[in-house]
Formats: sequence, structure tokens, C-alpha cells
Amino acid sequence: MRALSANLFAALLLCVLAAVFYVWSALESRLERHKRGILTPGGEPLFGHGLPVDLSAKTFRALLAVPPRLGSRPQAYNLTDEPAENGDKRGSEQRGEAPGSPVDSGMYWSEWLEEVYHVGFTEDYAHMWQQSARTCRLVRLEPGCGRVSNQLATFADGTKACVRYGINADQVQGETLTYYLARLLGITNLPPLVLSQLSSEQWASVRTRIAGLQWSDGAVVSLTEWISNLTGVVTPAPLRQESTGLHPQLQELHTMSRVELLELMQWTDLIVLDYLTANFDRLVSNLFSLQWDAHVMERDANNLLKSPRGDLVFIDNEAGLVHGFRVLDMWEKYHSTVLESVCVFRRRTAQRVAELHRRRDCRQKLMELYRDSEPLSRALGFLSDEHAAVLQDRVETLYKHMLHCKGKYSRL
Repeated sequence: MRALSANLFAALLLCVLAAVFYVWSALESRLERHKRGILTPGGEPLFGHGLPVDLSAKTFRALLAVPPRLGSRPQAYNLTDEPAENGDKRGSEQRGEAPGSPVDSGMYWSEWLEEVYHVGFTEDYAHMWQQSARTCRLVRLEPGCGRVSNQLATFADGTKACVRYGINADQVQGETLTYYLARLLGITNLPPLVLSQLSSEQWASVRTRIAGLQWSDGAVVSLTEWISNLTGVVTPAPLRQESTGLHPQLQELHTMSRVELLELMQWTDLIVLDYLTANFDRLVSNLFSLQWDAHVMERDANNLLKSPRGDLVFIDNEAGLVHGFRVLDMWEKYHSTVLESVCVFRRRTAQRVAELHRRRDCRQKLMELYRDSEPLSRALGFLSDEHAAVLQDRVETLYKHMLHCKGKYSRL
């Protein structure tokens, strides 16, 4: 009888934790979308002032946390609403019908799709933004960018960035290393990111605010470019639970517009990145929520936004890598389900995965890129040997899945 009571109590506790996660994630996601999408006539976020600050750290993410074991600004690049020029062949093509098959060689998105795809944040642009963001003075911190532990920062030139202090250092590390892993894979959907130390002169004008937030003076935080005019994104039909999955034989692919296909192509990069980093706070969390919410896939996905021209923007990647690996046992079956639902990939992404598999040097390549690009990399730290091994194992699993897809569909 006692065993039965204990089991019932454990089941009830799990349901409560899951419900807290679902409600909190939906609230945070909705708050961030409002902050990014609704501006005053002066360009300021409508909800930038006067929001109550929830000081509770008892979110689902906090409950899952496991203690560790061991100059001048560049010209603004308007990712969000850049219109196609009159003579821009790429922009006009996107609005029409697909000129041919969307899939090549049985498992790759077609070359014509790659040709009309807008690169999100180019490497050159990211470099310019990073150079300026490391030196430009910060003049204001205010609630924003979703979670209570984040702030919306304003630079002296009026531009903005999301500051991520994190519930713990793992989240800042996860956000940062996910950004550089995406760079390593050639995925350009993540806003530029830099690290900054709160003790530097850059933060001198906001010391009072930092003290009020009870942030440690020596902490290393991440700054990511804040992009306005973004909207929510609903999971495409081929990736929902009632679908047979996204594969070359899916008839719907041949009736989709260019815009729909281009968005779907970016989704496959998202799934690759989230699988490698074990990020449970996006599509995977929606899949988990299907247990009590049959319509969750019909609402906006967590931590994913879209620009007016169709670029997907992958935000809030704090759950990836470090924290995602620590709670991997709880989420792995959902990660596997999402990965197995996809058998079409960008050729470039697949080639980079194959290269990391062949050389078995994901840890080395990621660390080299991270340390060469980020002056504060040593202060924040890198993956433990254990987590680096988990990352390489996930590269191997992803590569084998791609081989399976190739073997199954390459003769089509």
C-alpha cells in the first residue's frame, strides 16, 4: 500500500513539474514575442518600462539544474524587414511556385532552393557587430528578452542587445557554445553574440542597475543582438505528430511554394542543431507537452521567431549543450523522435556533419573557433571532457541517421 502511495505521489509530482514548465515556457515565449514585435512610435519596446519583475527562480529549468561535477557601430543590417529590390531575382522567385523538385539525390534540398535562400547573419556582419558590441558603452538595462535572469540592454548609440546572466553559468556557456557550434556547421540563423565581463568599463553607466539585480560584479554574461519586428513560428505540418515525417516521398513537398520550402529547409537545420546540443526548450518541449495538450503544435514554437522576409531566428539557446547534456536522460527519447522524423537535409550541413564524423574532432574544432573568436572564452570555460564526448557521440548518431536516409531514398 505504501509503495502504491509513493508511486502515485511521484506521478503527481512529475505532472506538476511538467505543468509548471509548460505554463512558464508559454508565458516567457509570449512575453518575448511582444517585446520584439510591438514598438512605440519612437522605436522603443512598448512593454520596456513598468513591467513587474518576477524574482522567483523556481522555474522548471531551475528545478532541473544539476550542480557541476567536476568604437563605432557598424551600419545596421536590417535582417528583419529588408525588402527584395525590383531587380532582385531571389526575392521575386521566392514568391512564385517551385521551378522543379525540391529534393536532390534522395535526401538533399535542391540546389535552386540554396540559390534563393537568404543567408541570415553573415560572418562578415557578425564580426562587425561583435567588434562594436565589445567596446560600445551600455547606458540602460531593463526587463526584456524573456526570462527573469535576462535583461534588454541599450548601447550608447541606441542599438540594443539581450543580456543573459543565466540562472547559473551553465546557461551562458550553453548559449555561447551553441552559437559557435552553429557557426561551425554553417548555420547562420543565430544572432551575433559576444561575451562581456560586468567589471569592465563598458558597464560603468549601469552599475546601480546591476547592483539592484544582485548580479556578481565579476560575472561573464553574453550579449546577443536584439532584432525587432519578429513574429512567432508555428511548427510546419510535416513535422507534427500526425505526419509521416519530412522525407523525399512526402507528396506535400511538391505542392509547396518557395516560401514554404525555404522555411522548411531552415527547420531541418534547426533540428540538426537542437539534436547535437540536446536543446529541449524548443520543438522537443512541444512534443513533450502533447501528453496533456493535443494542440500545442498548432501554436508558436518556443524560442523561434521569423523575420518579414522569412528568415528563422533561433533565440534563447541556453538549454543546449551543458544543461541539455546534464538532463539528457529525461529528454533523449523526444530528441530521437524529432530527429527520426526528418530525412531531408541541406547538403552543406550534411557535409559538415560528415567531416566532423570522419575526423572525430568536433571538440577540437569547436574549441579552436570559440577561442579564436571570443577573447573571454577562457574566463567562461569550455565543455568538460565528458560533455565533449557526448557531443561527438551525437555527431556519430546524426551521421548514421543521414546514412540511413541516403540508403532509403537515394534511388528515388
